[in-house]
Amino acid sequence: MSVEISRREFWAAGTAFAFGAKMISLRTAHAENPKIEVLDRRVISWKPPLYHGWPTLARRKSGELLLVFSGGRETHVCPFGRVELMRSHDDGKSWSWPQVLIDGPIDDRDAGVVETAEGSILVTTFTSLAYEATLQKMEKASLPPGKDKDEHDKLLAEWRAAHNRISAEQRKQELGTWMIRSTDGGVTWSARYAVPINSPHGPTALRDGRLIYAGKALWKDDRIGVCESKDDGVTWEWLATIPARPGDDPKQYHELHAVEASNGTLLAHIRNHNSPNERETLQSESTDGGRTWSVPHSMGVWGLPSHLLRLRDGRLLMSYGHRRKPLGNLARISDDNGRSWSEPLTISNDAKSGDMGYPSTVECDDGTLVTVWYELLAVSPFAQLRQARWRLS
Repeated sequence: MSVEISRREFWAAGTAFAFGAKMISLRTAHAENPKIEVLDRRVISWKPPLYHGWPTLARRKSGELLLVFSGGRETHVCPFGRVELMRSHDDGKSWSWPQVLIDGPIDDRDAGVVETAEGSILVTTFTSLAYEATLQKMEKASLPPGKDKDEHDKLLAEWRAAHNRISAEQRKQELGTWMIRSTDGGVTWSARYAVPINSPHGPTALRDGRLIYAGKALWKDDRIGVCESKDDGVTWEWLATIPARPGDDPKQYHELHAVEASNGTLLAHIRNHNSPNERETLQSESTDGGRTWSVPHSMGVWGLPSHLLRLRDGRLLMSYGHRRKPLGNLARISDDNGRSWSEPLTISNDAKSGDMGYPSTVECDDGTLVTVWYELLAVSPFAQLRQARWRLS
């Protein structure tokens, strides 16, 4: 997409970029570079013949780990996606059988989860019809050489049957950004209700009891910004739009996540598809509780999307996917409330394709960190959930 900017905007953007590059250099030099010890990595999916995607991990005050993801799938884009939940009571050493939380008539995708100050659990997702383009190609394409016709016809019949569960008009009405809520530890759940925005890892609980949700107004006007809830996630109101950099198209900002630093600053990380810094993570800050946000700036971090966590010692941790060789998942640490970030720490570097990532991380009582992501393995056409347990040293 072509974007025209004035001469003044051009020079302002150039000056800001030069200043930002200088600050990145200073910040990198300031940031401490910790080391990482990976204790183990393993696949934690229960149903390897299915595709699992876009997980989010959260730790409750009780110590229970909650893991939500899009399961029941055949591939990266298909009509079968549903939101599932697994639990761990031993810091990720073992996991419960998946519980289906949402299974609507179209594709239920990226799932986020958070525990509120009152102990409620919120799970988020969005619905998509992106699979329709693939279905149309399946219906029009001739059978490739070497492919089994019976298998192709069976697969096509499955997709059609799922697609035609409701009418075309009903499918359009199903598009949305959604949340469900539990007040009894996840034994029972509310009906699905609409929220203004979506992002893969969901809302963030603040120390003042509020919840903020940094994300994108999908299927509406594609605004990038922050919503807040003051009633434990029951209702949500638009709080602030995050401004775009001069020359950027804000529609090319995606998949935000936010955290509250120890000094009260709020940070939001943004997946950027504008040039410059395409496919880097940008950062925006708020010092007034989320009512206003700074213009996003580059941190010099190639990779996306980012999940943010405040550690018990006050440092911040970002974990993110790295879809360049070596393919895997990385983490960085900030010891100054997000003003600078360490060099990357390798959580995994053995992925076989770019169909992987979306890591999220929690900290256990003994300081062990648990990270979960999805990954298309070399031995299967179905992506699986992988986990690493690791320590900072």
